[in-house]
Amino acid sequence: MNIIVNNEMAPKGLLFIISGPSGTGKSTVLRVILEKRPELRYSISYTTRPPREGEQDGVDYDFISKDAFRKKMDSGEFAEWAEVHGELYGTPGRFLDEAFAAGHDVLLDIDVEGAKNIYSGYPEAVLIFIAPPSVEELEKRLVNRGADSSRAVEQRLKNSKAEMAEAHHYHHVIVNDDLAGTVSKLEAIIENARLK
Repeated sequence: MNIIVNNEMAPKGLLFIISGPSGTGKSTVLRVILEKRPELRYSISYTTRPPREGEQDGVDYDFISKDAFRKKMDSGEFAEWAEVHGELYGTPGRFLDEAFAAGHDVLLDIDVEGAKNIYSGYPEAVLIFIAPPSVEELEKRLVNRGADSSRAVEQRLKNSKAEMAEAHHYHHVIVNDDLAGTVSKLEAIIENARLK
């Protein structure tokens, strides 16, 4: 698709929506691909949850209070928002619009419900689901991550099964059993979408 900027045709950026269960390795995959492909833009979501160890405000998420989130929600700043595991997450609409207008491709890491909401507004988006090799491997990753209580891990596993049942709605499914291989597959999907 193209848009007119200053009376000249300019390419519109593509939106790549990445989803997958918590603990699948999405953040690691995205970090690596953004290092390899600095021309890509990463949409940083707002969240009300506290940062995990090693996460940085303004890099991994924009961490804000529930009151601040609701103000942004009420003023229509989010392209979509959702409540996940008792916390609020929102995608900033202005960032997406500005990135696309400048011709940048955008990566968006979002849960399956958020993906449905965004896709309804951006039907040209490419939906990519990153799956774990198995539920057993996912449980191992969640436990080893050490970020959640055993009850939270159990809830995340339950939610993961529901999310994996939605994978058939995505254009591409990548099983993350090898980081380098997963990144290569994601790069190939991006390149193929750019050629269309």
